[in-house]
Amino acid sequence: MIKITEAFVEDIAKIQDIASITWPITYGEILTKEQLDYMLDLIYSEEALSKQILNKEQLFYMVLDSEFTIGFIGIEHHYKNEAVTKIHKIYLLPETQGKGYGKIVFESIEKLAVENNSKELLLNVNRFNTALNFYKKLGFEIKETVDIEIGNGYLMEDYVMEKKLI
Repeated sequence: MIKITEAFVEDIAKIQDIASITWPITYGEILTKEQLDYMLDLIYSEEALSKQILNKEQLFYMVLDSEFTIGFIGIEHHYKNEAVTKIHKIYLLPETQGKGYGKIVFESIEKLAVENNSKELLLNVNRFNTALNFYKKLGFEIKETVDIEIGNGYLMEDYVMEKKLI
């Protein structure tokens, strides 16, 4: 049974472990090893995660299956002071893919978004990420194409995708 629980600073090591497992698989054929390492250090350092969790810049949740942590999410309600929930992070361990866990997690995110008066979900996805098709199946549509400079000469080449909520 899937359970989604709020994450705290005590969960940072688990978040980092899952990111270190999922990122090379997700982005290994898209990004250079140097960019991958740079982004992991930038986004998933203890300092960056602590700041986001403690300041509630993002709300982090752990995804559990029978008490075993299988993933995490990071979301932000009222993104840019609008009725939008932005999904900043969603990563599930590779062995869970294709088993319906992703759909369950997205249903939970939608429920949280509606409870926080959001009218749409928003996420960025690398333009070459195979998850793009999964997001489309869930009802997300491409809103725009963006290139985001992240330092060290690296770009995030993303689609911004949105899903209207009822």
